[in-house]
Amino acid sequence: MNIFRALGVSASGLAAQRTRMDVVAENLANTDSTQTVNGGPYRRRLVTLGQTGDPSFPTTLQEAAIPEGGVKVTSVTESREPFRRVHQPDHPHAGPDGFVNMPNVNPVKEMVDMMLTTRAYEANATAFSASKSLASRLLELLR
Repeated sequence: MNIFRALGVSASGLAAQRTRMDVVAENLANTDSTQTVNGGPYRRRLVTLGQTGDPSFPTTLQEAAIPEGGVKVTSVTESREPFRRVHQPDHPHAGPDGFVNMPNVNPVKEMVDMMLTTRAYEANATAFSASKSLASRLLELLR
């Protein structure tokens, strides 16, 4: 096992989880944003992660002895879930029927995503630390 490859895999996981956490924080911050620059309520954003390298089957078979590993953010997309409709006739963005389109962000769902992202980040940090410690011990043995 290449120590630098292990460090690279953990580092890519840390970067991906950081992006996920940024998006979750943005979603939570815009829970009540009824008007955006685009003209409608804020839409929840979702992060999609994928593996680094070529995921094709023949390439995977050729590299089975030496897996590359790693993760990257493949896309950040907007959710297509419908907006929440809340009856608030006094709201400045209320329609003629008194309903306001609110963002499709569920704070409970976002908090669960935040906890999952935090745990994944911690796991990657622990793996990075273990690899770094292993490399340090290897260098001490080689002295």
